[in-house]
Amino acid sequence: MKLIFCYFGGATLSCLFLVLLQLHCSLSQKSEGALTVVENTEGGRGVDEEEEVTVDNDDDDDGVFEVVQPNEQWQTLKPDQAVPAGSHVRLNLQTGEREVRLGEEQLKYWTQQHREEEKSRSSIDPDELKRAMKKIKEDQSSQDSAPSRFRPLDELKKEMADLDLLVETDVQIMRRLLDQFNSSNSTMEQRLSILQELEYLVHQVDNAQTLCAMGGLSFILQGLNSSDVRFQENSALVLGSAVASNPVVQVQAVEGGALQTLLTTLATTQPLNVKKKVLFALACLLRHFPYAQRHFLSHGGLQILSELFRADAGGILRTRIVTMLYDMISEKELISQAGLDPVQDPAHAERLRQYSQVSLQEELMEEGWCSLVPQLLQSTEHDYREKALRALLAMTPVCLDQYRSDGALLGSLLTLRLQYSELIQSEMILGEETSYFTEMVELIDSLQVKVK
Repeated sequence: MKLIFCYFGGATLSCLFLVLLQLHCSLSQKSEGALTVVENTEGGRGVDEEEEVTVDNDDDDDGVFEVVQPNEQWQTLKPDQAVPAGSHVRLNLQTGEREVRLGEEQLKYWTQQHREEEKSRSSIDPDELKRAMKKIKEDQSSQDSAPSRFRPLDELKKEMADLDLLVETDVQIMRRLLDQFNSSNSTMEQRLSILQELEYLVHQVDNAQTLCAMGGLSFILQGLNSSDVRFQENSALVLGSAVASNPVVQVQAVEGGALQTLLTTLATTQPLNVKKKVLFALACLLRHFPYAQRHFLSHGGLQILSELFRADAGGILRTRIVTMLYDMISEKELISQAGLDPVQDPAHAERLRQYSQVSLQEELMEEGWCSLVPQLLQSTEHDYREKALRALLAMTPVCLDQYRSDGALLGSLLTLRLQYSELIQSEMILGEETSYFTEMVELIDSLQVKVK
């Protein structure tokens, strides 16, 4: 039997009687425990005046009781009911009945677990889960019964053959297109369509080489001499796409007379769209190909471009020409830079030798390009100005003296720097990106430093 301690802070006689009555009931049920009765010292008579009792049941209790599983709410405890250890039991002084709920530690963990279970029950609908599982089983069974989505290529070819369909390779397609192009029954519209298909195919390096081996280069050059403007445009596009970054085709094109044909087309009166496409083909033919660049200079290419530059008032052709010249100057400088390992690049010495035979910058100065390129700075397009500034910096080694004596160039540089500085400030106020205008100012500053 455990000792029972009662603490009273001014307790009334009725309160003492209820406590003794409750103690007597507990002893008559052979339930040993420790009770602590604390009276509310605030002196009210409502529910707030309830006494709180904590009961710990011993495991050696001989009586048989109905065990109540408490929760977070207070519930009435009957005389023949017992509670698990750690439960919180109180004596309601208003009703005279015992009430029980979970203890403080149990209540903390029970509340957390209860919330998780409620969340889980609210997020998962059992009926919906059953329907989803049923659908998964049905989909799985349908996939198992359906034929495979991927079948062997031979099987597909056989089925296509049964349907009178033919699977062609790129080589077979180009052969068929060439035969149709050379056919006397082909109309101009059909030939234009064939050129468009070929332009798509020759972006592949192997296809472009195969087209040249089939003799396709000759009819492309013939198309450049056609009187039909659309035929000239599409032929130039096919040629440019075929020679771009393709040394094998570049060599065959130069040896086949493509360079002379392109220069002749530029030198004659042609619509603007034709000249744009021809300049594209010429730039692709000259890029990273010093052999073609040397022939370009020897055939008066810079003179033809200078006349084209002067005649172009809109600036579209001027920008393409200046960009092409800048690319040619830059790639020669990159090849001439030291630091390349000849062991890893055995062809470096041969490239150096070939580029040494290309006197591009000297001829640029002789053909008057030192005064032509600055005219592009008068354009209102930022892109045109950028191309001009980069070309002017690349041409500085041979054009520096002319730059210093060119008052129009020096004035343009001052005006442009002021303009782009104001644009930078405006963009900064608006919180927008200023990197492009900052780069333009840096180009102008670099050129001004060299000119001083």
